[in-house]
Amino acid sequence: MLTSGFTNAPISKFLLFALVISSLLVSIADIKYLFYIRVVPHLWRYKQGWRLLVWQTCYTNSTEVLFATMLLYHLRVVERLWGSRKFASFLLSTLPYNTILPPMLLALVVRPLSFDRANYLPAGPTPIIFSLLAQYHAAIPHMYQFKVATSSSSGALLFSSKSFTYLLAFQLAFSSFPGSTLSALVGWCVGYAWRNEILPGASKWRIPAWLMKDKAQGQRFEGLRRRLEGEEAVAAASGAGGRDRGEGRQRRTLGTQILDQFRGNF
Repeated sequence: MLTSGFTNAPISKFLLFALVISSLLVSIADIKYLFYIRVVPHLWRYKQGWRLLVWQTCYTNSTEVLFATMLLYHLRVVERLWGSRKFASFLLSTLPYNTILPPMLLALVVRPLSFDRANYLPAGPTPIIFSLLAQYHAAIPHMYQFKVATSSSSGALLFSSKSFTYLLAFQLAFSSFPGSTLSALVGWCVGYAWRNEILPGASKWRIPAWLMKDKAQGQRFEGLRRRLEGEEAVAAASGAGGRDRGEGRQRRTLGTQILDQFRGNF
């Protein structure tokens, strides 16, 4: 059955609502100037290192909020595929790289190469979103494809069900060029580095299972375990021969394998 909304994606739901609320509060309080980064004067002149920790808290532009929330809604399928534990582990393990790398690259590489013209890094969790987009690109297949005819002789343009998500990402990446584009590229590279297990100290780390225990899921597994044990007892009582006992052991082994598929696989 197809699921809609944020079913089985509680962390994605929390991120979307937290992003909207934080951006709204910052706009109402008129403190947007505290979240974006200008290398000069914020970092080099005033030494405001705390901006490196808060710049991904919210967006300061309503257009960026719109595109980012729409992207988060589309990317919720990654959490459904992985489960909330692996999803949260990915977000936390890549957060230091997505937080520090964009401002440092802007200050130490991009700004000198642009003769001090590229000085602005817009606020917002664009690197985190593009790290998720890299997982979406690699792990989620498209559902359908379609062609759009063109007036040229080259034929038609081929699109898929994922093209709309990439279009939203393109809009977000170029909303505040070049700072937003740098954030998007860093996030995409961090996401693929994590996926290929070349990100130091991040790719294999997982949140402890007891922190992400799903009570509803635990109840379903407990019910499945009880049913399997009941079937095992019935099978053991129905036959006393070696063949029946062998079938009982085989049935128990199959039940254990089914439980192992759902229990602690991430």
